Amino acid sequence: MSVRTTADVIDRFNRAFVEHDPAALIDLIGADCVMEAIQPAPDGARYEGREDCLAFWRALAEDRTSQFEPEDVVVLGDRATIRWRYRFGEGPADSVRGVNLMRVRDGLIVEALGYSKTGAEVPLAAEMVMPAAGEESL
Repeated sequence: MSVRTTADVIDRFNRAFVEHDPAALIDLIGADCVMEAIQPAPDGARYEGREDCLAFWRALAEDRTSQFEPEDVVVLGDRATIRWRYRFGEGPADSVRGVNLMRVRDGLIVEALGYSKTGAEVPLAAEMVMPAAGEESL
């Protein structure tokens, strides 16, 4: 079995959100994956390990009230930059633009750092699923 390229992994990752297909994420996440969400400011919630990262991303992909739009993807070796827009409503102010800095190892995502152009809270369905490491659930 050959290892997937970084470009293939990132393409499949993006399609999971565009197509609202959380099942497509299952074989893309490494056991030691670390993900930092775009909020809360200033550093974003940190998720560690395959199960925590997968739970966050699956909830986001399942949310049909939102829309993820990749605007540009650049892949260099084991790294990728995804510039995106996330729409969470119908109005012109109901979206946020951002970027994810990704790292892939052995065909699996092992790092995803999210940054956005916003100072306000962005409603993310995934944040309702589970607290970040070290936080209590509601």
